[in-house]
Amino acid sequence: MLLNKILNQTAPAQVMGILNVTPDSFSDGGKYTQTDKAISQVAMMIEQGATIIDIGGESTRPGAAEVSENDELSRVIPLVKLIKAHFDVLISVDTSKAEVMAEAINSGADIINDVRALQNDNCLEVIAKSNVPVCLMHMQGLPRTMQNNPQYENLIDDIMLFFQQRINVCQQAGIAKERIIIDPGFGFGKTLKQNYQLLAHLSQFKSLGLPILSGTSRKSMIGNLLNRDVEQRLAGSLTTAIIAAQQGANIIRVHDVAETVDAMKVLLALEQNV
Repeated sequence: MLLNKILNQTAPAQVMGILNVTPDSFSDGGKYTQTDKAISQVAMMIEQGATIIDIGGESTRPGAAEVSENDELSRVIPLVKLIKAHFDVLISVDTSKAEVMAEAINSGADIINDVRALQNDNCLEVIAKSNVPVCLMHMQGLPRTMQNNPQYENLIDDIMLFFQQRINVCQQAGIAKERIIIDPGFGFGKTLKQNYQLLAHLSQFKSLGLPILSGTSRKSMIGNLLNRDVEQRLAGSLTTAIIAAQQGANIIRVHDVAETVDAMKVLLALEQNV
């Protein structure tokens, strides 16, 4: 089973296709709010090689407004059910709300992807009662304020300590370590320099013995470095994806699935022939 291989870190880096069903996401806000367009996008990403679809009903871009629980449920849950009924693909739900997590799991979600690392009310309990894996992301601050002068004593050490603490909290709540994935949170409370420092030292997080998810696709760390608008960031996205995979990332979360799958195939061929 692919999910077990990902958790055991025995599969090649997998490509996770992003499906934002929000009106205000930084790259594709409003494109997939209609069900037929969302399903068409899922079908295309699967055909292009995505093995995981990550569904998000609330934008987490800098300055993003919060979304009500009911709105998020109405955006996400029907899609989870439709995708589960019609496609053979792993479904990840990107949420920080306990009720959305619970409903998503009941509807067939395979992974919960939480940018707040299960720190919101009742989230630990919901995941502990389930058997699904959870991705814990590091973020300094909150989406509205996270890019307002983020500071660290030591970037890598501080993020490592955060993960160690959250892993301990999860285990104490009854969530086995074997169910945890970590995401260092590129762009979430990090300066441009800090993002590239994090990318350069991503392999250090392998010491935690957990799968790593990397999400740099089309982000401002690329746009600000290259002075490129969102739709002009493919080259930068692919470069950071390749570097992340070389550093040991197990899941690459992207908007541009076909191109990233090609890049991962080239990297895999290189690794198998060295």
